[in-house]
Amino acid sequence: MFRLTSVAIVAVCAVFGPAALAAPKSDPARAGEADFRAVYRELVETDTSLSSGSCTLAAERMAARLLAAGYAKSEVQVVVPPDFPRQGNLVARINGSDAKLAPMLLLAHIDVVEAKRTDWKRDPFKLVEENGYFYARGAVDDKAMASSFVDAFVRYKKEGYRPKRTIKLALTCGEETDSVFNGVRYLLKTMPDAFAAEFAVNEGGSGNLDENGKRISFGVQVGEKIYQDFTFTVTAPGGHSARPTDDNAIGRLAAAVTRIDRYRFPVNMTDATKGFFRRSSALYEGQIAQDLAAAGNGTADDAAFARIGAADPLWNAFLRTTCIPTQLAGGHAPNAQPQHAQANVNCRVMPGETLDAVLARLQDVVADPKVEIRLAAEPGPQSAAPPLDARIMKPVEAIAADMWPGVPVIPHLSSGATDGRFLNAAGIPTYGISGVFREPDGNGVHGLDERIRVTSLMDARAFLYRLVKAYSAH
Repeated sequence: MFRLTSVAIVAVCAVFGPAALAAPKSDPARAGEADFRAVYRELVETDTSLSSGSCTLAAERMAARLLAAGYAKSEVQVVVPPDFPRQGNLVARINGSDAKLAPMLLLAHIDVVEAKRTDWKRDPFKLVEENGYFYARGAVDDKAMASSFVDAFVRYKKEGYRPKRTIKLALTCGEETDSVFNGVRYLLKTMPDAFAAEFAVNEGGSGNLDENGKRISFGVQVGEKIYQDFTFTVTAPGGHSARPTDDNAIGRLAAAVTRIDRYRFPVNMTDATKGFFRRSSALYEGQIAQDLAAAGNGTADDAAFARIGAADPLWNAFLRTTCIPTQLAGGHAPNAQPQHAQANVNCRVMPGETLDAVLARLQDVVADPKVEIRLAAEPGPQSAAPPLDARIMKPVEAIAADMWPGVPVIPHLSSGATDGRFLNAAGIPTYGISGVFREPDGNGVHGLDERIRVTSLMDARAFLYRLVKAYSAH
């Protein structure tokens, strides 16, 4: 990470704080809103879904804005994979003044989940501002962040801002459909210098609003669980259903998946999950507050962990690896003993745990050698969680305290997946810091009528503008 001591951090904050962390009265972080709205609208209204859209067109349009702002062609490049002409990606950079400082990377994906017009109340690829919200596919995921990064690059050029640390930008395609193509994976293989950085800022972390729109907490994602499916298979001789035997493939499989369904993996928290529970405890009262604090401080017992896991499925996911049966298939006729039965067990593995260890644990839990357990697909990238580094967190905390006084900054582990998993596996510590505050229902991300509060978007834009300056100033 940064080559900077904790003492130096204090000194930097003292020297650069007013410029890099605290917004002056004129607040340049919020200047040029009309121009930002134009960037945001253009990106959102460029369909980048896999079925009918083009990331290449979106990348070209964002590149044109950077070139118009004064960036040289050598600093802006649209990279189109030969086999996927509509899956283009944008890479850009602002060269830093200190060659001794390793670059930082800003990452956002520009592809979106499919959106069927007949299902939506509004055209998903027309940006609609209504009752204090922007509605459109990608309004949050992830074009809010992508357009904020482009806007920041344009404003930095207009201001003549020269960072000490080189700032790299990558707007990539295929995060939502990585089984077809993934821009991060492609660029890591074909243009590794585009991603060479000491750390990266990506999607994944967001603020939480309550049902009344009150800000509750500000999240920073520090690591992701590993997605892996396992196939459970049982075969048997079969036979007539009127002459049942003890070797029933469906019965044996049912017993196996029942054991898995009831099993709880041991608690194995990362530094981020400990920080999550410790800082979240202040938001609650009574026994649950005590339990969360104990989990964060390393003093929780099995009973406390059981109460935490039972209180919230997400908290349980933060505590341990989870594996659950998700699909079943078996039998070939209603009047025959089944010859074959199969189940899919989906696991979300804690960073740092190996898939071999998870497989061995599943076999031990099932305790039946006639149940074959294997990986359903080749494993994806695996890595430990990035460090919960004060040099990442302190600028976030300082800016958040200035913009949203009293709102706690809380690190967390993602139980889902972002493109950060590829960067972490490549040795680039990646942190989810979007600046966007979301509502309890998730704002329709991946679903119908995706939306973002106008105020939340403008706040996130200002926050990221300031955060990038703070990181790149030293």
